[in-house]
Amino acid sequence: MRSTRTPAAPRRGRRSLLAATGLVAALALTATACEGSADSASDKPDVTTSQAADGGGKVKIPADLAGKLEEHGIDVDRWKDGGWKDWDKDKWLSEAKDFVNPVIEGLWKPERMQSAKEADKTVTTKDASAGQGVSDPDPAPVQAQTEKTPYHRNAAPVGKVFFDSPDGPAVCSGTVIKDVNHPGKSNLVWTAGHCVHAGGDGGWYRNLVFVPAYNDLGKSEAELSNANATEVAPYGNWWADWASTSNQWIRGGSETGGDGATYDYAVLHVKPEQGAKSLEETVGAALDVDFSAPSAAEAAKMGAWGYPAAPPYNGLKMFKCVDVPGRFSLSPSLPTMYRIGCTMTGGSSGGGWFRVVNGKSVLVSNTSIGPADNSWLAGPQLGRDAEALYQNMSKTYGGR
Repeated sequence: MRSTRTPAAPRRGRRSLLAATGLVAALALTATACEGSADSASDKPDVTTSQAADGGGKVKIPADLAGKLEEHGIDVDRWKDGGWKDWDKDKWLSEAKDFVNPVIEGLWKPERMQSAKEADKTVTTKDASAGQGVSDPDPAPVQAQTEKTPYHRNAAPVGKVFFDSPDGPAVCSGTVIKDVNHPGKSNLVWTAGHCVHAGGDGGWYRNLVFVPAYNDLGKSEAELSNANATEVAPYGNWWADWASTSNQWIRGGSETGGDGATYDYAVLHVKPEQGAKSLEETVGAALDVDFSAPSAAEAAKMGAWGYPAAPPYNGLKMFKCVDVPGRFSLSPSLPTMYRIGCTMTGGSSGGGWFRVVNGKSVLVSNTSIGPADNSWLAGPQLGRDAEALYQNMSKTYGGR
């Protein structure tokens, strides 16, 4: 999550606890609520598919991906042996066509996951105040609440996105979404653009993996010191074999937000580190995406889910916030963003925002920016541009 410092403004009043609780109940993120089978998300996740050896246990690099690596002078074996650590500016691939992310089996071990730092960004006061005439008053803070465990029973589509950046291992949050062109067999994950690409100042991050229902039982750091891989990653690690984010983020996104901030979203197409079953089949849940871009007034209440990692949180547990959204503007020339009160910090970036439409929970945004005092979150509206990105990912890579 990027942080932003904004001038003080009147806060909206708190909603009643009853109203917030009611939406949490409606925003059930279980397999049943997502039209999956209740049996597909049992008390013990079925890890046989994601943990099974694949043809002798060696992951093969697809011919087309190996070809892309070779086009850029990247030796697959050297890359997997640590060549990905070379962040030479001239070789940091920045164009959308240049995304490369071959599987490096065993790289993301539980201890390495715990060492990952939150993907934190800053937005200048100038940027944040440019659209103050459009923004609604600052929302009152909403204290983030822990999700019930086990997560695979209560918020199965939610997980963590891990990746390597020039500064070391980093972490965001993400959500399993449905693939309209491959019903029941989605391998798509929604997250934030700044969780996959550095924007205009850099290129694609490396070693991107999605871990659904991370730390399924919500264990403490001490308890996790003796935990096995299945307890940390109950459905295994899912590597992004392709990633897409908006052209606006690639061109205009930056450490200080930039013009790409209001288009800060991304879609990953993933595959299991080991196994062949789809992500949706394995997890037993996926959510539809609402691309209608409702106004803040039309959207009613929204809930944000994620794994905040910056203090006072440590990234090990899943949290959620529910609030009535308002508008947040970075510029009169850019679309407004949604904003809700929430105390989640960095690491919750990319986590899904959900609302209820016709009795179903749907993804309507994702966590992008927040203030230095961690009192609220803002996320982009998902309209035609976001839908086009999603459809292209589904049609081009969804069937792989």
